Amino acid sequence: MSIATGAMQTRTPEFPLIAHGKTLAAERMGWLTPTDPAIGVDAIRRRYQDDGYVWLKGLLPRADIIDFRGWVFERLAMTGLVEPGSDFSQGIASAAGPDWSLANRRLMSLVRSAAYEGFCTQPLLIRFMDEFLQGISYLHKRKIMRFTQPGSPTATPAHYDLVYLRGGTSRLVTAWIPIGDIPSEMGGLVYLEGSHALGVKMEAEFQAASGDLSPEARISAYNSHMTEGGWVSKDLPDMAERFNTRWLAADYEAGDVVLHSPYMIHASTTNQDRGGRRLRLSTDIRYQNVDDEIDARWNNHWSLGDML
Repeated sequence: MSIATGAMQTRTPEFPLIAHGKTLAAERMGWLTPTDPAIGVDAIRRRYQDDGYVWLKGLLPRADIIDFRGWVFERLAMTGLVEPGSDFSQGIASAAGPDWSLANRRLMSLVRSAAYEGFCTQPLLIRFMDEFLQGISYLHKRKIMRFTQPGSPTATPAHYDLVYLRGGTSRLVTAWIPIGDIPSEMGGLVYLEGSHALGVKMEAEFQAASGDLSPEARISAYNSHMTEGGWVSKDLPDMAERFNTRWLAADYEAGDVVLHSPYMIHASTTNQDRGGRRLRLSTDIRYQNVDDEIDARWNNHWSLGDML
């Protein structure tokens, strides 16, 4: 395990974390608890059930993650996203900026590639998920890979994943994988402490109020009972105050994997890379037991604007 995890638990971010123009208050911030995969899958499963997440340190080979990061940015270089002549594995953003239409088309090609499929189905990860799920794991075909420029206001609002996967089992597990090092100031995922219980309550309230909706609307994140886009909120500081809890951040490293419950409320913050140059790159993919009901809407590749 790298990083001095003891020091990480007590320090504060060098940069105040920001999302949607609002700064997360230091007194409402905390740190994810890292887990050594060597403790065994039973202990890992208990932590996941208790906390709503488990941050697995160094589960995957670091060198493989860095290699894949370089592969992705090499293929996005043609769009103007990456600084010409730079080390692609560093993911240095071009000062000129990309052709966004071309970059988005290229990203949609990459998420359909054999290389990305292989990254998401690498044997070590699949064996672990089989053990974790206590059966044969199924990986949803709709898999998401995101890059975020430094200085961009882009941040994912607070939400829980089941909102987008109501057409199948609730026994889902999301794996969020940083593709490269993502210290807290670069805006990796933050989790609302204890919110897997809140998500269960919110979902029960939605189901109780959804009797007037059609079956199609009942599973949609865009129905009349949901906020815009299925988000819980874009105001992260208000959420921490309202529920009297904290947002938990982390300094993620290449090789880490975070598993979280479909009820766990999470978000991202803006990429404030201290050098102002590094692109954040990550993927979020969903697993379940193959014998459980599968949401058919997730049997297609991710496309921008697919309303999921």
